[in-house]
Amino acid sequence: MSTYRAFEVTGSRKFELVVRELRQPPAGHVRLTVESCGVCHSDVLAVEGLRADPSRPIVPGHEIVGVIDAVGEGVKAWQVGDRVGVGYLGGHCGECEHCRRGDFVNCADQPQIGTDVDGGYAEVAFARASGLVRIPEGMAAVEASPLLCAGLTTFKALQQIDGPAGALVAVQGIGGLGHLGLQYADRLGYRVAAIARGTDKAALAAELGADHYIDSACEDPGAALQKLGGAAAIIATAASGASMSPLVAGLAPRGRMVVVGAAPDPISVNTADLIFGTRTLSGSLTGTSIENEDNLAFSERHGIHPMTETMPMAEAPKAYERMMSGHARFRVVLDMTA
Repeated sequence: MSTYRAFEVTGSRKFELVVRELRQPPAGHVRLTVESCGVCHSDVLAVEGLRADPSRPIVPGHEIVGVIDAVGEGVKAWQVGDRVGVGYLGGHCGECEHCRRGDFVNCADQPQIGTDVDGGYAEVAFARASGLVRIPEGMAAVEASPLLCAGLTTFKALQQIDGPAGALVAVQGIGGLGHLGLQYADRLGYRVAAIARGTDKAALAAELGADHYIDSACEDPGAALQKLGGAAAIIATAASGASMSPLVAGLAPRGRMVVVGAAPDPISVNTADLIFGTRTLSGSLTGTSIENEDNLAFSERHGIHPMTETMPMAEAPKAYERMMSGHARFRVVLDMTA
C-alpha cells in the first residue's frame, strides 16, 4: 500500500476525504494501521476551527487503536505487529521542566492528537512512542477506543479522591464521560449517586452502578447530596458550568469536586461553601500512557464497558454530527474494519 485515506478538516466543519502518500515515521515515532477511532467532544477543537490556525488541514480524532506497521529511528520498546492505542496526549518530550519533575501530563512539548497533529479519522496514523498504550489481548478495538480518553479521564479524576471505602461519590451527567464514571466509581467500592436532569436515565444509572439517583430538574442537587450525608467527591462531567455551580454545596467536609466536562460558561461558587468545610474545586485533564494501560487493565478485570455506536470511516462527518447532537448512547466510534 503506497497511499491511505484520511478525513481532513479546515475552518469550521469543512471535512474533505483525501488520499495521502504513505511515508515512514520520523525518529521516535511509529506508524499505525488504524482499527478504530473514537469520536470525542474534544474533537470540536479541530472541527470547529478552535485551534491556532484553522486554515491548516488537520485530521481529527484521538481515541485511536491500531497495529504498528513501521517504527522510526530510535524506537526501542515497540515493534511492528504490536497492538497499541493513542489518547488525547500524544507523548511527553522527557526534556521540559515539567517532564524533568515527573509531571508528564503537563509536558510543555506534548502533541495534542487530532488537534495540533494529525489524528485517527484515517486509515493510517502516526504517534510519538512515549504516547503509546498497550491494548490488552482480546480487548476489541471499538471497546478500547473510548476507554483511552473518556475512560482514562474519569478514572484519573476518581483517583484524586481522598475518601474512605464506601464513601459517597457523585457523578454529574450520564453521557459519554458519566456512564463510564458511574462504572468506575462502583468498581472502586464507593457508594455512588448519579445526577442528571429528568428521570429517563434513572434505570440505566442503576444498571451502571448507581445506588442513588438525583433529578436536578426537580430538586437542588447540592441539598440532595447533603441529605445523603454529603459527597466525599463529585465528578462533574456535563458540559455546563451552570449545572455544576450548585454541586459544591453538596460536598462533605474536605470533599472535592473534580471538573472534567469542558463547558463554555463559568462555574459560580460561594466562597463560604469552600471555606466552611475546607472543600476543594479542581480540574483534571487525563493521564499518562502507562496510567492508560493501568486503566485498560482495570476496566478489563472489572467489566467496565463503554456503550458505543459504530460507523465506518466513510461516515466520519456524520459520526461527528451524531456525537454533537447529544443523542448518541454514548460514544460514537469509527470502525475502520467495517
